[in-house]
Amino acid sequence: MEEIQSQSENYRSSSSSASSPASRVPSSNFFYLRKPGSLRQPISFEDSPEWEDTDIDVRVEEGGDSINIATTPVSPSLSKLNSGSLPSPPLPEGATAVRKIAGASVVWKDLTVTIKGKRKYSDKVVKSSNGYALPGTITVIMGPAKSGKSTLLRAIAGRLPHSARMYGEVFVNGAKSHMPYGSYGFVEREINLIGSLTVREFLYYSALLQLPGFFCQKKSIVEDAIHAMSLGDCSNKLIGGYCYMKGLSNGERRRVSIARELVMRPHILFIDEPLYHLDSVSALLMMVTLKKLASTGCAIIFTIYQSSTEVFGLFDRICLLSNGNTLFFGETLACLQHFSNAGFPCPIMQSPSDHFLRAINTDFDKIIAMCKNWQDDNGDFSSVNMDTAVAIRTLEATYKSSADAAAVETMILRLTEKEGPVLKSKGKAGTATRIAVLTWRSLLIMSREWKYYWLRLILYMIFTLSVGTVFSGSGHSLSSVVTKVAAIFVFVSFTALLSISGVPAVIKEVEVYTSEESNHHLGH
Repeated sequence: MEEIQSQSENYRSSSSSASSPASRVPSSNFFYLRKPGSLRQPISFEDSPEWEDTDIDVRVEEGGDSINIATTPVSPSLSKLNSGSLPSPPLPEGATAVRKIAGASVVWKDLTVTIKGKRKYSDKVVKSSNGYALPGTITVIMGPAKSGKSTLLRAIAGRLPHSARMYGEVFVNGAKSHMPYGSYGFVEREINLIGSLTVREFLYYSALLQLPGFFCQKKSIVEDAIHAMSLGDCSNKLIGGYCYMKGLSNGERRRVSIARELVMRPHILFIDEPLYHLDSVSALLMMVTLKKLASTGCAIIFTIYQSSTEVFGLFDRICLLSNGNTLFFGETLACLQHFSNAGFPCPIMQSPSDHFLRAINTDFDKIIAMCKNWQDDNGDFSSVNMDTAVAIRTLEATYKSSADAAAVETMILRLTEKEGPVLKSKGKAGTATRIAVLTWRSLLIMSREWKYYWLRLILYMIFTLSVGTVFSGSGHSLSSVVTKVAAIFVFVSFTALLSISGVPAVIKEVEVYTSEESNHHLGH
């Protein structure tokens, strides 16, 4: 315990020396959503939904099959941003606002995930994690690499691999029920899109594969997904990739992959690293778009490794993990207060997420060992002198005895003491519809992938004419058998070589199929 206190005092003194008191910026100018006075307050219970007060009104709009589900307004703390937040992107002219959806709460209690090793399930990736996600909010699972972020996200969504076992309970609207098809969406980290289709075509085919009903009735749903993810400017552009030199940017491609799940209008949306490989501008646009999507009533849960200060200010709640241990769960500013209480205050001119990862990432110990005898010109590198293992133990012990942890347990009890509305499946497209859509989509892809299909067809035709012309006068005698065998060998060899050139296209088709199959877009 003395070691922990001494390390905490060293880090506190080094953090305070990083910036002089004269250079400190008032907290009111900091880019956060909450007011500075709420920094010391525990998690508020005003966000807790009351099931008996929820009035769900389902009606069908005239002139289409779009179902408008309206609920009672969410708590003011969830439905609007404070004065320091960024505005949502404006909708295109003539576009309608995204329809409200009935929200759903998610609670995970004492969640532990083990991965099968060589002999038994002994490796704990996630250890006794507690948390919740409310309608209309963004809940972020943050931590360094290999801390269990994606595993926890998959455990909550019920998408763990067969080599993993889960212990604990997951509640949806207060009930232990499996989330049915269409009630939630899951977006993988890797983007698997069809480059030869436009954004509108890709989403339209996805809607045809996922939703029941007639073809013409799904256009309004696709337009809603396009407007929800701010894809109106690139809706008629080819997605690009492989055969196409130009296409969508990484941020646009990421938003298209999210829009593919939005055609089902899910109550809960899980995203694995939505800011993966995005620059600062694209990451900020992505977060503003997700914030606008959450304002419709959808509960969004995603993982993140690192973020800028502006992006950090758009989070509602943070679940901080390190080596599978939950170091904090609560509101964003409460996390800063938690680090300060544990003896690790965030320097003024440093991003909060950078500070969090600096304190809990064990890889920094390697940097300290490499640079222990080196200092920069100002001599400030000595501030990096904290043992990460000590920081992790300190933060974990501080959180377990804090008011935030008690508030989380109380909130979990309130969300699970009474069952709310049961999520129901919206139905699936018929088998005949899926076969017809997949066939037509494959034909359209082959007609546009000229490098893999049309070019090979032309080469086959030219080669057939060449071989037929060269060996046309070989005759029918016994002595011409050797010549005909040589012709067959040349034809088979060249055909095999041309077939190998189509392997990249087949691999891309397999990746798209795997992505759609994992989200049950093709059946089940």
